[in-house]
Amino acid sequence: QLVESGGGLVQAGGSLRLSCAASGSLFSIMTIGWYRQAPGKEREFVARINSGFFSYYADSVKGRFTISRDNAKNTVHLQMNTLKPEDTAVYYCNAVNVGYDFWGQGTQVTVSS
Repeated sequence: QLVESGGGLVQAGGSLRLSCAASGSLFSIMTIGWYRQAPGKEREFVARINSGFFSYYADSVKGRFTISRDNAKNTVHLQMNTLKPEDTAVYYCNAVNVGYDFWGQGTQVTVSS
């Protein structure tokens, strides 16, 4: 089970930190990703971090967002800085490995101009 938190309303240029808390014993071997879906648009990839702590970002957030993981707490964070109105979306956490594909319920991020 994945539970996202940390969403909210922020002005453009501001910051938010999203968290994804996972239950279960397989967390450390899972690749954890963040995706987002804006109204009327398809869900898109934002960032991911694998079991070796290697991270990868969408071009649209590179340099502004940072993903990190704490295996001791079964948690992944997405630090979002210099937010833009186009970052407004529901943000979803995803955990994958061979035979596993879990999604959270999402957390709303709204960036006002």
